[in-house]
Amino acid sequence: MTTLVTGGSKCGKSGYAEKIFDHIYVRKLYVATMKPYGEEAYAAIERHRKMREGKGFETIEKYTDIHEIPLTDNCAVLLECMGNLCANEMFCGDTVIDPTEKIVKGVYDLSRIAGEMVIVTNQVGSDGVDYAEETAEYIRILGEINRRIAEFADNVIECVYGIPVLLKGVLPC
Repeated sequence: MTTLVTGGSKCGKSGYAEKIFDHIYVRKLYVATMKPYGEEAYAAIERHRKMREGKGFETIEKYTDIHEIPLTDNCAVLLECMGNLCANEMFCGDTVIDPTEKIVKGVYDLSRIAGEMVIVTNQVGSDGVDYAEETAEYIRILGEINRRIAEFADNVIECVYGIPVLLKGVLPC
């Protein structure tokens, strides 16, 4: 089962995604994609660690190349978050690259091995603001990645003020 959880900043999507794993008793992997830059990033990482404390997650910090993650059949994977992974892949070298194919294929391949996979992403591109060229390209690419993952995901859920709103499939919890 593959579930895509989206929503705006601080809308409860991470908490909801973790709740899906409350009654899963196989190996649970938390794939953390946030590179820690500055105090705010470290605070966010610490907040997420506390949220999943005692829930049986094994944390894998993987900022790029998610296709390299070694999975065992039917494990459960929580990928947090697509926005960070996209930025890490796009801006990892001297030139900006489009990582859409690499990321979508990586998520798809992992979802075929994992018994349960939940991907947390961000709702972007709907605020109507004109951004600098690189930021606009990031928003476009993340939107395309989200759309393509939503196509093969069994469930797509948007969190709005902490309320999960079903867009496709069924609410897992």
